[in-house]
Formats: sequence, structure tokens, C-alpha cells
Amino acid sequence: MRIARFSTGEGVSFGVVEGGPGEEFVSAISGHPFGQVQFTGERFPLSQVKLLAPMLPSKVVAIGRNYAEHAAELGNEVPEEPLIFMKPSTSVIGHGENIAYPTSLSDRVDYEGELAVVIGRLCREVPVERVKDVIFGYTCANDVTARDLQKKDVQFTRAKGFDTFCPLGPWIQTDLDASDLALTTTVNGEIRQSGRTSQLIHDIPALVAYVSAVMTLIPGDVILTGTPAGVGPLQIGDEVSVGIEGIGTLTNKVVSRD
Repeated sequence: MRIARFSTGEGVSFGVVEGGPGEEFVSAISGHPFGQVQFTGERFPLSQVKLLAPMLPSKVVAIGRNYAEHAAELGNEVPEEPLIFMKPSTSVIGHGENIAYPTSLSDRVDYEGELAVVIGRLCREVPVERVKDVIFGYTCANDVTARDLQKKDVQFTRAKGFDTFCPLGPWIQTDLDASDLALTTTVNGEIRQSGRTSQLIHDIPALVAYVSAVMTLIPGDVILTGTPAGVGPLQIGDEVSVGIEGIGTLTNKVVSRD
């Protein structure tokens, strides 16, 4: 299922996106999508609703340098263990919302297209063989990064943590084998990144097991799995899209924050 969080102008709801391209509609569900889905009977054309970030996570845990070519392009060694850092929940926005470029603080803001894992159950110290039981689904993500600040600071918090620096969406795909999916990032329609999730150095089961050994994960938490090679700068006015096979495309425009 494709689970979306959306607004009709009269309130925010969850729903299931159905139908083919150009004919999609959202069937509203009652309550939260964790657990058994119950439809309310309301249906809305997708073109007439506003898609929001599909989840409001308590935390976003990101993985750095998890594609060998990306590590190399930035002059970094491949870490022996997953390199984890955090993005605040306030950095999350949805499909179609604007990325705010903090021009007074940064001279270079980059895109980083990624596959995001959405956690569906309260969990801690999850064995690799049980990881599939705690995953709710997958969505597209853009780990927007102030690259100059990342190089300047010892840790990644400021560079990765600005408001709007974690677009997620357009929805969550709950029925998917994410082990070998094509991932493409475009800027103004031009392909900038092209990779596959099979190129991950540490795969999804290993990442969830590793992160959950450090911290408790709760339903709705998100793990960003890393970005392939090809990262680069964004300019004000650019439109950046992250498309992942079997999920969909997340698109956001860059505007000035100042």
C-alpha cells in the first residue's frame, strides 16, 4: 500500500493512494495507519489534496558514507561501522514544500537523494533476522546539507539540521523489497545522481539492527540509508526531485530563507 498523510483544507488525515498515474485518488482511513487499516469511505482525487510529510518522526537517524563512490567523491574513507548522525524532527517537510536556503549562514547547500526506512513498531536491539518485522515501509528522502558548514564543524548537526532540510515523501510504500531499487536525483530535470540500493555498504537489516542497538526506535521514526555518488549544490529557484523505483518521486523547490 501507498500510505499518504494529506490535507484537504479542512483537516489532516491519513489515506491509501490508489489508481494509476494521472488517475490517482486517496481513500481516507480512520486513525493512524499503524495496525489494521480501516477506510472511512471518503475519497479524494490526488490532485485536489495537499500531500504532507508522510510521518512526523520523533527522530531522523541518518547514515553517512554508505555508498563507496560517494565517500570517495568527498575524499573520505569508507567507515568500518555505520556512521550515524541525527536530523531534528523540525527539519522534516513533505512533497511540494519549499527547501529554505539559509543564505546568510551558508554558501553551499547540497542535495542528497536517499532511501528512507520508516519504523512501524517500538523496538530496541533488533536482531538482523527480525528487522523486517519492525519496518513499516519506505519513502524517498533528501538529506539536504550545508556542505561548507559540514566541513567547518566537527559534527554534522548544524549542516544537516536546518528547518526544511529533510524532505520526505511523497508517501510510504509498505509492500516492497528494498534490497535493489533504482534511485535517481534530478535538478531542474537533469539527472545528477543514479544508483541502486544494492550498492549500500551496510544493507537495511544491518542498519536497523545497528541503530536499534544504540537507541530505542518508535513507530514513525525514520532511518536515512545514505546517498549515492553525484551530490552537488542547489541554487535558489532550483527544483530537486528524488525518485525511487517502486515508491515514487519526491519534489521540492529551493527558496531563500532570508
